[in-house]
Amino acid sequence: MDSHPMLHHISNIYEPGIIKNHNLLPLKIDSMIEEYENRKRKQVSLMKSLLDYGVGLMIIVAGVFLFFRDNMDIAFNERYPPNKWDKILGVVFLLYGSWRIYRGYKKNYFK
Repeated sequence: MDSHPMLHHISNIYEPGIIKNHNLLPLKIDSMIEEYENRKRKQVSLMKSLLDYGVGLMIIVAGVFLFFRDNMDIAFNERYPPNKWDKILGVVFLLYGSWRIYRGYKKNYFK
């Protein structure tokens, strides 16, 4: 017999004919697993929320730049003059960036 003697001793705790009831241990393990999953879900939700805030802010800044770049005196405007598509794309960026920030605020990632 090459098994550990303690395991052999533990397996013989119950006499033959006695029904083994191990319901308490699985409940404890299940609650521990559920607690771990909830904690992990909160961490992932926080990270996604921070990502949405950061990306949303960068997209809004790009949208403001595109929308108001005809009022700025920069070398980029001389090489690539602004047109109506800059304003349209600026508005789209503002809307999308605002939506990303709203999504980060709501945190509805697992629903």
